[in-house]
Amino acid sequence: MSVAEDQNTTQRPASGDVVVAAHDLTRRYGDGDTAVDALRGVSLDVRAGELVAVMGPSGSGKSTLMHILAGLDKPTTGTVEIAGTEITKLDDQELTKLRRTHIGFVFQFFNLLPMLDTEENIVLPLSIAGEKPDKAWLDELLDKTGLAKRRTHRPSELSGGEQQRVAISRALITRPTILFADEPTGNLDSKTGGEILDLIRDSVNAYGQTIVMVTHESRAAVIADRILFIADGLIVKELKGASTEDVLTVMSTLSS
Repeated sequence: MSVAEDQNTTQRPASGDVVVAAHDLTRRYGDGDTAVDALRGVSLDVRAGELVAVMGPSGSGKSTLMHILAGLDKPTTGTVEIAGTEITKLDDQELTKLRRTHIGFVFQFFNLLPMLDTEENIVLPLSIAGEKPDKAWLDELLDKTGLAKRRTHRPSELSGGEQQRVAISRALITRPTILFADEPTGNLDSKTGGEILDLIRDSVNAYGQTIVMVTHESRAAVIADRILFIADGLIVKELKGASTEDVLTVMSTLSS
């Protein structure tokens, strides 16, 4: 049975349930006088079916927060729970297994394997696990992302937008509990970036996907249900239903 099929037989988190919980996260790099505190006590909950954007000036700690939430880095102190499991206590093997089942990740620079075609890149997480994809779900993703006619093309034959669509499909193929997106439009032109944002928002609306997205773009942040602003390693403001002007005003204040 594939990962996707196995998840179809279990109850997914109900809308509104807390699926990611972080408590009093700190992250210190270095020691003594040269130590840098990237996070200084961050707590947050992310609920099922929610799209949360994280913004902040350069060096504010937003990327550090995402990496810790996704289990790519460990906090100096504090805890992170995903689907009820405290990931900060897991060893590497246990963390790999949890990521395979519960976490999807979309990177700014796509991270596709050049020797694999579109379909092979999408199903890569399953292939690594020795699993076969749910064909109906794979076909639906290819149709939804407009890649059905590009399934045999390699990354070098795809546009930047198409490559990011492959990356998003790869993150969704296992139906993860939580999807993390790190500057998903940062390497794309305005039109293509807008199409990717529509796809991200639609994955929440259509599939109930839970997403945490780090972005420096106001147009990306405003598609979120909530925007968390980080400065100097702390969450300093939260907005709901924000406009582009609202975001720019907050960012201008933080940057100054």
